[in-house]
Amino acid sequence: MYRILVTGGAGFIGSHLCEYLLEHGHKVICMDNMFTGTYDNISPFFNHPHFEFVNSNVIHPFHMEVDRIFNLACPASPIHYQYDPIMTTKTSVLGAINVLDLARRCKARVLQASTSEIYGDPIQHPQAETYRGNVSTIGPRACYDEGKRIAETLFFDYKRQYGVDIRIIRIFNTYGPRMLENDGRVVSNFIVQALHNKDITIYGDGSQTRSFCFVSDLVIGMVAMMEQDDFAGPVNLGNPCERTIKQLAEMIVDMTGSHSQIIYKPLPEDDPVRRKPDIALAKEKLHWEPSVALKEGLTKTIRYFMEKY
Repeated sequence: MYRILVTGGAGFIGSHLCEYLLEHGHKVICMDNMFTGTYDNISPFFNHPHFEFVNSNVIHPFHMEVDRIFNLACPASPIHYQYDPIMTTKTSVLGAINVLDLARRCKARVLQASTSEIYGDPIQHPQAETYRGNVSTIGPRACYDEGKRIAETLFFDYKRQYGVDIRIIRIFNTYGPRMLENDGRVVSNFIVQALHNKDITIYGDGSQTRSFCFVSDLVIGMVAMMEQDDFAGPVNLGNPCERTIKQLAEMIVDMTGSHSQIIYKPLPEDDPVRRKPDIALAKEKLHWEPSVALKEGLTKTIRYFMEKY
């Protein structure tokens, strides 16, 4: 049994990770400032004897005794991370410093939840971990993209300078129950619009691609990476099954029986045109690959939104 800190633990992915860790017998400290996390996500755990919730912001130094740290603290959808871009950068950078300082003091292993966004609008396709990216330092998405890139730098500098036991994953598009209705992500947007028979909004012509990984697959990959003894990463975690945004919209309309029409709006600045992970390294090092097909995952996600909203 480990005593594990999950920062951002009340969020979409964080709450699923907390649930998985509790089910596998660990003690979990969930730390979140509730900017995008919700009490609904974690309320089922409040009576669990091994669950503790701390309402705090990762940008402030904190002290506790832990064996493992999963650092997921940062708003991940454009609507939320662009709402206060300076705070987003602080969360990535100061948050990384604070969890690394804690890991150094406790001699804990610490995993950074980085992102496919560090590749920017990629020229290389699919994206392997060796690709350094095609990124803007001054665009509206830079607070998130560059904040995550700096966090990766800090993690490796703490490893080299202080010997901190680090792990880094790069998360590609993930979906599933507990996504926020208003988070601006394409899966939740399309499902909510379809369920209300509203127009499905596609930005651009719909030919841009994404690769969608169901949240349970991602959590298994995250835990597998944390338990690697001789591999710090970074490693891509995502589903390499690439779909166009238009295909996704049509699939959701069909699965919900919606009467929604698809409409098109201009593509936002710096929005990536193609996104697909190369997961050869994850297969080799973690013996991991996603198992939940898109239709199966969408069925579960649609059911969640139907029951929730």
